[in-house]
Amino acid sequence: MPKLSLKSIRQDIVKKTSLDANDLLRDPVYRRLWISILISSFGAQITLLALPLTAAVLLHASPTQMGMLAFFELVPYVLLSLPAGVWLDRVRKLPVYIWGEIAISIAVASVPIAWWCNLLNMMWLYLVGFMIGAVNTTAGTAAQIVLTQIVPRERLIEAHAKNALASSGAEVAGPATAGALIKLLGAPLALFADAFLLLTSATILRKIQINEIRATDNTADFWRDLKVGLNFVANNQILVNLALIVGGWQVAYNAALVVQILFATRTLGLSEHAVGLSYVCMGIGTIVASAIGNKVSQKLGPGLCMILGIFVCGFGWGVLALAPASAWGVAAFALMLICLAMGGVFIFINFLALRQSVTPEPLLGRMTSTMRWLILIPAGPGALLGGWLGEHFGLRHALAFSSVFVLLLGLLALRNKVIRNIKQLPTPHA
Repeated sequence: MPKLSLKSIRQDIVKKTSLDANDLLRDPVYRRLWISILISSFGAQITLLALPLTAAVLLHASPTQMGMLAFFELVPYVLLSLPAGVWLDRVRKLPVYIWGEIAISIAVASVPIAWWCNLLNMMWLYLVGFMIGAVNTTAGTAAQIVLTQIVPRERLIEAHAKNALASSGAEVAGPATAGALIKLLGAPLALFADAFLLLTSATILRKIQINEIRATDNTADFWRDLKVGLNFVANNQILVNLALIVGGWQVAYNAALVVQILFATRTLGLSEHAVGLSYVCMGIGTIVASAIGNKVSQKLGPGLCMILGIFVCGFGWGVLALAPASAWGVAAFALMLICLAMGGVFIFINFLALRQSVTPEPLLGRMTSTMRWLILIPAGPGALLGGWLGEHFGLRHALAFSSVFVLLLGLLALRNKVIRNIKQLPTPHA
């Protein structure tokens, strides 16, 4: 019988638990980016709960005001996306990404400071939401392009699935932690934790090395370059159809988003801490979808995987709209969060990979900004509509609208041959 040493046992354990030789996380550059996403996502979970809870519980916001809060965060995408895309195609993306993390940390930290100084009101939250949206318009686009500079294009769906897995880890632990922080410190003060985590993420990103060489173009013209980006998107059938489908989904998503916290606290009677615990279910849904998303996409094709995600979201909103104000209603709220997370992962790992795969590198900034502009134009009206329906007809009606609307969208998407027939990632168009 061979003699077993401590060293040989340790090597055997490492061998059995180590990553596959070809796993993306073996790449030290991608691994650093992934860790940054994990930390930033953890902070985002705090803001996801603390900001609307500050409005709903501390400032007693109406459904219309909750809709306005979401609207102000979306307005910058409409105003700034197109010029931001032209600018990003002329500059290095990583510094923009890093400074964006820092800027958002300052914005969220301003909420507890304003609260301490008795200055906090809905207008202040509107301004914070606008600043977060403005930064995400530029830095968020830059972050998506940074990924394409690190990961080969044929592995983009895998990379987006791993990124979603990083977010899911935050979504499991984040809401419970956020709920505990909110219960202990209050919703405004909990935002300090997000500010700290964003600064940590920025510090990690600073150590990433990307050899991005931007060629100097003395003939650069803003309006010409803007037109080139718009024409590229307009003349690409895949991008046009993606924009229509995901833009429609954004209407339903934002209409439901502005009322679901109100439904949880006012209809179901959940406390801030209980809402935080419920949001753990979103992390569970993201983990499941992230783990199987790449395989589902390979089996069904990116197009059908996206459409499956649309139906899953619609089912979740429909269940909550019909749920009673009892323990069953709390269970329905948890199920809705699981469905929303799973559906969102199925939609966006394919949507992001498809639009990046068909775009040449020099146009990535303009394509990304144009696509974000197109899909988020309907998001603002969706948020306002959800708030209006919630205030004038009831919170259930807003949720029911989102469910019916997105299920009809899924049926239309099934009839869309351009998207339905995509079985693998296409190559960039010249």
